[in-house]
Amino acid sequence: MNILAGIGGTLLDFLAGSGRTFLQFLVAIGRLAVFTVVAVSHCVRPPFYYRMIVRQLIDIGYYSLPVVGLTTLFTGMVLALQSYTGFARFNAESAVSTVVVLSITRELAPVLAGLMVAGRIGASMAAEIGTMRVTEQIDALTTLSTSPIKYLVVPRLIAGLTMLPVLVLVGDLIGVFGGFLIGAYKLGFNPSTYIISTWEFLEPIDVISGLVKAAVFGFLVALMGCYHGYHSRGGAQGVGTATTNAVVSASILILIFNYVITEMFAG
Repeated sequence: MNILAGIGGTLLDFLAGSGRTFLQFLVAIGRLAVFTVVAVSHCVRPPFYYRMIVRQLIDIGYYSLPVVGLTTLFTGMVLALQSYTGFARFNAESAVSTVVVLSITRELAPVLAGLMVAGRIGASMAAEIGTMRVTEQIDALTTLSTSPIKYLVVPRLIAGLTMLPVLVLVGDLIGVFGGFLIGAYKLGFNPSTYIISTWEFLEPIDVISGLVKAAVFGFLVALMGCYHGYHSRGGAQGVGTATTNAVVSASILILIFNYVITEMFAG
């Protein structure tokens, strides 16, 4: 009887813990949904803090360009090398340029740019807003009759939504150029033939699908950074936790929505 009672108690504890975790998850989802709706509603209503918007545009777009450019450049170079190694086994080396341009524009540039920006900008947003929360600067904004959502969140959402597609478009060019460098100067392709083959197989929908992904990813990165920073608690440790959660949640959502958007365009 004692053994059965012990097993029953352990099972009840497990079920109670699982239920508590599930309820906390539902609460977090509800809080995020409410935060998203409020933030998006403020994005379309004046007043707008244009100086803050321009600052975020520069921070997200201009200062993220080096890391995105380097990432896409070497990704295009590696992709050309790996594609050539695989296609050489089937005497299909001419397909290297097609694989490089389609992979970069449709998949790799938006995903890698989103992950790089999430690591750089998402963490920065969560740390900045989280520090303002724990030092009561957000409460001071409310006291001064300034909406924290309007002043802190909206500029970052607008900047993320608009600048990541620009970064991805530049990354597309740099990544394809990296594949061209390897194809023309290491693998021995004729430069003119490589460029013509790249241009012939590239369609507008390939670039458009990547830019749509980039816009969604930019919004998600900014949203997660602002959300976790805005709701951070517990001093310096809470800010560190919020920063980590912002990067992890943004990265996971990027991968999830990447599949969803790919499925939409594939269908």
